[in-house]
Amino acid sequence: MLGSTHGTLTTDLRARVVACGEVPHAAVHDTATPTATAAGDLDVSGRPLYTSVPDLDRFFRPESVAVVGASDAEGRPNTGITRQLIAWAERVGARLHPVHPTRESVFGLPCVPSVRDLPEQVDLAVLLVADPVPVVGELGEAKVKFAVAFASGFAETGEAGAAAQTRLAAAVERSGVRLLGPNTNLNAFETFRDDLDGPAIALITQSGHQGRPLHALQELGIRLSHWAPTGNEADLETADFISYFAQQPEVGAIACYVEGLKDGRSFLLAADRAAQAGVPVVAVKVGRTERGARTAASHTGKLTGADEVVDAAMRQFGVIRVDGLDELQDTAALLARARKPVADGVVVYSISGGTGAHFADLATAAGLRLPELSAARQAELHEWIPDYLSVANPVDNGGHPVGDWRGRKIIDAILADPGVGVLICPITGPFPPMSDKLAEDLAAAAEATDKLVCVVWGSPVGTEAAYRETLLGSSRVATFRTFGNCISAVRAYLAHHRFTASYRSPFDDAPRTPSPSFRKAQALMRPGEQLSEHAAKQLLRAYGIRVPREQLVTSAAAAVRAAGLVGYPVVMKASGPRLAHKSELGLVKVGLTSASQIRDAYRELTDIARYEGIELDGVLVCQMVERGVEMMVGVTQDALFGPTVTVGLGGVLVEVLRDASVRVPPFGEDQARAMLGELRGHALLEGVRGAPPADVDALVEVVLRVQRMALELGDDLSELDINPLMILPRGQGAVALDALAVCR
Repeated sequence: MLGSTHGTLTTDLRARVVACGEVPHAAVHDTATPTATAAGDLDVSGRPLYTSVPDLDRFFRPESVAVVGASDAEGRPNTGITRQLIAWAERVGARLHPVHPTRESVFGLPCVPSVRDLPEQVDLAVLLVADPVPVVGELGEAKVKFAVAFASGFAETGEAGAAAQTRLAAAVERSGVRLLGPNTNLNAFETFRDDLDGPAIALITQSGHQGRPLHALQELGIRLSHWAPTGNEADLETADFISYFAQQPEVGAIACYVEGLKDGRSFLLAADRAAQAGVPVVAVKVGRTERGARTAASHTGKLTGADEVVDAAMRQFGVIRVDGLDELQDTAALLARARKPVADGVVVYSISGGTGAHFADLATAAGLRLPELSAARQAELHEWIPDYLSVANPVDNGGHPVGDWRGRKIIDAILADPGVGVLICPITGPFPPMSDKLAEDLAAAAEATDKLVCVVWGSPVGTEAAYRETLLGSSRVATFRTFGNCISAVRAYLAHHRFTASYRSPFDDAPRTPSPSFRKAQALMRPGEQLSEHAAKQLLRAYGIRVPREQLVTSAAAAVRAAGLVGYPVVMKASGPRLAHKSELGLVKVGLTSASQIRDAYRELTDIARYEGIELDGVLVCQMVERGVEMMVGVTQDALFGPTVTVGLGGVLVEVLRDASVRVPPFGEDQARAMLGELRGHALLEGVRGAPPADVDALVEVVLRVQRMALELGDDLSELDINPLMILPRGQGAVALDALAVCR
């Protein structure tokens, strides 16, 4: 069995791995090779660590607007659009200039024949033309800041449309104009109520119709400030609007409907900016299924990305992913308006024991913490609630008092408990006058507390005065229509504030220059080839990842000598550049204890390889490691995000169990540990059935070193698979027993 010759990193060294990206091990030199970037805005893989925020003030609140292709001819599509734009320009106080080659006026406004003839430099041009490419050049010459292209027939239509969109994007880049679209709509020019107070929701949608439910929230008293319908995102993308909205003081939450991401890194940088600002981002992301991904691609012409990677990346940067538009509404509304929680305890208050028990089951299963109220608090509640009813949590009042002050006393007493941060009252249906009085007391209590008060109004009708006037009339009560949406929104609310309270941008600590390990690794890479196990392990050694003692031999006699040096018992494996799944082919021999077994095993391994037509670079004679937890750590390339790091349960059942967690670099030690917590088999690392706890610190160290390798080698490392990675008992380290590496 293996000793602890390397051990684990000390606290100081581990901090260097996490904070600075250093890879400390015996062979690392004192200095790192500098990169060619002067400003330091790129990480070691060449990806940006910073993006500027576009100043979109003049897009959403322009002083002057040009409508290219304006019309007032009856029956023409452009006519209705022009009419709406004129009304919108009046609301925002912008001067509007129609542009049409053959008209002298449109709806009574003087019309100019081309962009070059505009009487002033305009902030925004709305293009109602089939081919926006020629106009974009004219806009650049006229120093127009922003443009919107409604035209369809681009990347959403296939290869020819994608080529047309590429030409449009190139024209936009040359012009200096920032473009929204193509394949977008008029949602940016909707009417937003200006009589609503409080933090607002800013909305981003790639499909305009999918934003309608969010826009309708205004009818429930919830404020919206902006709507960005991004369409095909030839230029301006979802990430640009997230970054901009996160800096707007009136924005309390950003709600997104995303079909595909234009660029993974820009999205992460935008989410990082929102996380640092404490602004929640709630998103529906299409593409959980293959069918959904195909449909989204045909709609917007962008990559949906491997969904498990998208999901992990969003979670990693605090983006709250939801599934339905109703969930998007409720979660965004709560996060926009609710104050910071003072505690994470949730109390369920109900007029029915059955309702309370049902809700408590669902809330607990979702991960909400329902603490039992103290004996003193329960005694206080029993002053107004009969002793035979449970008030531990859920609190069952048996029927909210209607005729006196007791109902408000009960609610205030619950909210006064220091462990309570959220009170949820599920009302499954109206039952006047009790439900009316209950709604009044809840609304009044919500106004007087800094804690979150939620009500689930379960009536399918929704026309009751207690709901429409009392609950929706209060800006301090969060009102839901379903148990599920309430629970998921409260869970997101508490999780968001936990996340932002300790959030530190991983881009601040991302390595900008390669380590000396990189030079060693480069010498081992073989473009276009899969490395042999021996070469792959050398790659791991270059980054300080521990492997067993082993020797590569090319004769039976050399194998016997190697076994004596390595120490019995040993493992023997065939090693070749295109060799995978060795066990299935009988190319691994375990537990060899004598010279005769070594010679026999060598002959058998080489005979099998010769029969199977497998080219070998030799046979590995390896130290045998007998105890520990088998894990796997790997690197794969994602089309959107680049290199990703995966950790999971390893061994021969890795493809059967599929228990793995993934992250997108850069990330720190906190995220590496969070990956382990997401595994269904995490308990194995803690020790089960008498087994000692595994060296989790060593596993985390390997994950961080693999991340560094993934960043430095970048796209040149197509795939890395360390399996099994044997995690020894606590304090004894981790050993990579096998490895596969594929070069681009």
